[in-house]
Amino acid sequence: MAPLPTFHDETGTVRFWVDTADGSVVGATISKETLHYRFQARLNGTDAVETYATHRAEIDAVVQRRIATGSIEPVMLREADFAALRRA
Repeated sequence: MAPLPTFHDETGTVRFWVDTADGSVVGATISKETLHYRFQARLNGTDAVETYATHRAEIDAVVQRRIATGSIEPVMLREADFAALRRA
């Protein structure tokens, strides 16, 4: 079972884990800035874990897509990863 997501103050990121198709668990991060600009979270990060939880399906799908294209752990999500969804 994957650990619960946590906010890492020093890096300003939510650290979380995603189950993959092969049954493994992969660590990933998403910054408070990406959560703000993509999902309208507070820029200071106070609701970062809550925002991740609300949009978990979409965020985890982006991690899985990155893994499928060769990314290795930890997968660090950026705004560009979500921009690709708008173009598709």
